Amino acid sequence: MITQVLRDCRKYEEEKEQFITEKERPAFHLSSRAGWMNDPNGFSYYKGQYHMFYQYHPFDSHWGPMHWGHAVSNDLLHWTYLPAAMAPDMPYDRNGCFSGCAIELPDGQHLLMYTGVIHEYTKSGEVREVQTQCLAFGDGMDYTKYEGNPVLTEKDLPLGGSRYAFRDPKIWKHADGSYRCMIANNRIGHGGRMLLYKSEDCIHWEFVKSLVENNYRLGLMWECPDFFELDGKQVLLASSQDMLPKGLEYHNGNGTFYMIGKYDQDEEVFKEETNHSIDYGIDFYAPQTVLTPDGRRIMIGWMQNWDTCNLHTASIPWFGQMSLPRELSIKNGVLYQTPIREFNDLRCDERAYEEVKLEDDEIELPGIDGRMIDLTIDLKPQDPMRIYQKFALRFAQDDEFHTAISFRPHESTLKINRKFSGSRRAILHQRRAYVNHNNGALRLRLILDRYSAEVFVNDGEKVMSVTITTDLSAKGISFFADGALIMDIVKYTIDPKK
Repeated sequence: MITQVLRDCRKYEEEKEQFITEKERPAFHLSSRAGWMNDPNGFSYYKGQYHMFYQYHPFDSHWGPMHWGHAVSNDLLHWTYLPAAMAPDMPYDRNGCFSGCAIELPDGQHLLMYTGVIHEYTKSGEVREVQTQCLAFGDGMDYTKYEGNPVLTEKDLPLGGSRYAFRDPKIWKHADGSYRCMIANNRIGHGGRMLLYKSEDCIHWEFVKSLVENNYRLGLMWECPDFFELDGKQVLLASSQDMLPKGLEYHNGNGTFYMIGKYDQDEEVFKEETNHSIDYGIDFYAPQTVLTPDGRRIMIGWMQNWDTCNLHTASIPWFGQMSLPRELSIKNGVLYQTPIREFNDLRCDERAYEEVKLEDDEIELPGIDGRMIDLTIDLKPQDPMRIYQKFALRFAQDDEFHTAISFRPHESTLKINRKFSGSRRAILHQRRAYVNHNNGALRLRLILDRYSAEVFVNDGEKVMSVTITTDLSAKGISFFADGALIMDIVKYTIDPKK
């Protein structure tokens, strides 16, 4: 059933998008149809297409009552907007349809499981969000909310579980044909944890156990889980609020992490072996994955930062974009991320330079510029016995503005810095990460899409993502060295219409 609230939303987004020109948007990253976008939701493959839902406030470019936006794609690079899938239009979700997942049922229906939110007011007037789990059934276009919603409430929480932090369900099919669901929850006094539930039909759920506990190791509340098998291991993806730094591995604020370990399906026990950040840049949160028909695990995250995302003016017609789809693999206990291979089909106009020597200088190279490009740089010192002190790549550059990536081999650190990108606010401008290198030899792959940059280090060993607002007229790229180094450079222009 399509309610009047959802009809109004669909009518508004259809009218509003007419005023957003193509050049205002990213060229090959999914952005909000209109208004505000945050977390990816219900990332799934259904009826021959990839479906991406997303947290959505169509009526304003700032966060507000959450709807579910909807888009589909055949290749995860070219997206078609569909009408909004859900609006906060029921008593149990009247203050928001929060994040969740999607799965195809045996009868062919597309099931959405999401967190419904209602506001509760304390005696002191404080607003608290009571969170429950709800269902909607659909055909890939229209969805009807389950008449028995909510299907999981505070009654289904284990001892110590907060009903104000119980959200973001992720369903998968168990080996025996039943279903499992992981839901983020705050255990009062211990921080985030991931709860495991089971079901025979995806409707009636029973609590199993707390699968993973935080105990304030990694931030406070955990949210937005994903859980899957990859290369013989089990991977948990999650986002953590209010993290404290751990060297350069984790940074202050809200961030992401992955855990790699082993999962015993019979005993339903996950044994963590290692954990790391998913993305070491400034803008990346709440990733979800999908399994492609040919067996690849693909991840997309919200390319934004909660501490910097509400500073734009209300006149901006859209806000929020997703990351480039990334293929995942595990090598030597590390989660590698590489741009989805179909992205290579968008490349054209190759320009290459070999053995470019750079010493205590800054240079530009003919044909190496642009704001929709794929640029790979292989670095090495001119003299292996005398490693250079610093390398810097500056892009989205003109006489006044630029964003930079810099590498200091003696410190093994890579830094991304948007301080000079045109920002007038005292927001988070830079982040650093430790990177592996061979005596100063390093590979960097930079992908620019108008207002974003994603840096893939050593073929995906680490990734750093950042958004920028620099005017598109700033297209310059320059290379700087403190010391003597050699560069091999390959640059492609990206044609999103290919």
